[in-house]
Amino acid sequence: MGAVITPQLVDVVDTFTAMRSYSSGSTRHLATCRVELWGLRLECPTPEDPFSASELTWILPEPGLRLTYRRPRSRHALGGPSTLTAVRVERDTRSWRTTDLLLGLAVPGGTTARIVHYEEFAAAVAGRVLLSDDADRALRTVHRTLEELSHLHHNLAAWLSTKGIYEPWPAP
Repeated sequence: MGAVITPQLVDVVDTFTAMRSYSSGSTRHLATCRVELWGLRLECPTPEDPFSASELTWILPEPGLRLTYRRPRSRHALGGPSTLTAVRVERDTRSWRTTDLLLGLAVPGGTTARIVHYEEFAAAVAGRVLLSDDADRALRTVHRTLEELSHLHHNLAAWLSTKGIYEPWPAP
């Protein structure tokens, strides 16, 4: 069964109103929306998700990545991996726009990171939903990040510190 080809996924965060707009047309109020020296910090509740209470997202414009973690509803539940997704970031004084480049890494913590979403990525490239410049950017970003993580024994906190980010990232 082949992957379904979808249009590019674009999110826009209005930093003044703390609203995130999705390409589907839906919007979500953010519990946290803060511009940091390293990028943008977001957190929003996920009431529609039976397993996750909220989604924590950091947008890192310099490496072109979105870092995401879903906080489990139960304090005793095991969390899933953190995900690094290649994105194109455009920003101005009021908003941050990210275009999902459909390729990423799952970083479980304590074990090897792995490439994810490659079927959607391949389908988007084949269907010309993802242009060659964006596809090349996604491949370079993900492979560079995987190599950097492997040199640090797949330690996400150590990798973040190489980017000048010393704040704790929730461990899965």
